[in-house]
Amino acid sequence: MTRSTGATSAVAASAAATGRERLASHSPATPASRATPASRASPGKKIAEALRGSPVYVDPSLATAVDAAQKRELVAQIKESKLPIRVVLVPLVEGDSWGGKPEQLAEVVHDRMGGGPSILITLGDLPDDIAAREWPEGAHQAMHAAAAVFFQDDMKGAGLAKRVSRAIGIIKAGNGDKVYEEATASLNTSKPTPSGEAGGTGKDAASPRAGSGGSPLVRILSLVVGPVLLLAAAGMLLRRRSRLRDLTTPFALPRSVFAAARQADEAGLRDRASEEVVRLGEEARAAQGDPAAVERALDAYAAAGTVLDRAGGVVDLAGVFALVAEGRAALSKAPATLPLCFFHPLHGPAVRRIPWRPLGRREQLRVAACETCLRAVRTRRAPEVLTDRRDGRPVPYFEIPAEDSVWAATGYGSLLSGDGDSLAGRVQRGDFTRTLG
Repeated sequence: MTRSTGATSAVAASAAATGRERLASHSPATPASRATPASRASPGKKIAEALRGSPVYVDPSLATAVDAAQKRELVAQIKESKLPIRVVLVPLVEGDSWGGKPEQLAEVVHDRMGGGPSILITLGDLPDDIAAREWPEGAHQAMHAAAAVFFQDDMKGAGLAKRVSRAIGIIKAGNGDKVYEEATASLNTSKPTPSGEAGGTGKDAASPRAGSGGSPLVRILSLVVGPVLLLAAAGMLLRRRSRLRDLTTPFALPRSVFAAARQADEAGLRDRASEEVVRLGEEARAAQGDPAAVERALDAYAAAGTVLDRAGGVVDLAGVFALVAEGRAALSKAPATLPLCFFHPLHGPAVRRIPWRPLGRREQLRVAACETCLRAVRTRRAPEVLTDRRDGRPVPYFEIPAEDSVWAATGYGSLLSGDGDSLAGRVQRGDFTRTLG
């Protein structure tokens, strides 16, 4: 696989040349180098500023769906609940500022609002669907509260304002999980085949959503099975929802970083990768605690600099983010942190590992998947994958022979062999430079 040599950043060159020994000599990035272009941040900033004046934001294009009187009623209901609920009603289409994804809209708005405890209600993936995301996750069972509305018989054909109002009421009651189970109970009657989780053809019933924006499976059972395989059937998934929440650990690299990275061109992605390498260096330099953990973070910092220095395209730049994530994970106090999403590392951190069999292969892998890709697998859709080039044509990066791509060999962290194996270690022993071609 042929790769061109990318532009060299000062941070990367220094890290590659001197590694940990000269870490302290790096000066912090200037405010200008860290700034996000106004055009990139303006949609989220606009909504955040509006929410500081009112807890309900309605895009002008939806003014007929939620009129002024209905908006006032929602505001009054939110104030009466005494909960940090915000409603953001913005049309979601592929290619917009949020990639058409409700969870990305929620993440960006939450970030622009300054973080902290919050509940954000948005439109969902499908017509008549709404979604909710909350921080901290599960505090008020908001995700299932919003999901349940779609399945409630008396909400069929109800207007958007009524559906949002119902979700707010369930969130206030704090019993969203129970309401969701009751609303979907009649859907959980089909029995999965024994091979359902490993890729059998047994049909699922409703599955709970992994994250805020998941689509009700009942609306998409007619989709054709893609190259990825089904996970557990509905009954198993309902029982596993609480376990999924337990497996989701805090991640030090903000999701908003990945939201911005996916929108950037290659030059912009390189700039953002350079910024994150600088930040990792600063954090490792200031870290206190386990010397071995700090050492791993420094190794990841030096390796990220090496990759950034020689990156030949988006596939390699995604590797920089994976190395930064590995370094941040070493500094994190979370007991276990998953790598970035196997299917597309620029989706951000994974939420759990799933069984997955590559198309045309017999072996089954367990890969780390983000909420979006997890939902795609559950609903028989092919997740968005990062592509590389082979014989002049784009192919999923993991279809490149492992000997020709360290990223295909490691799945950006998903396919590491276990304790002692790391992306940083592989870069340090020369695997990355060996595959440059």
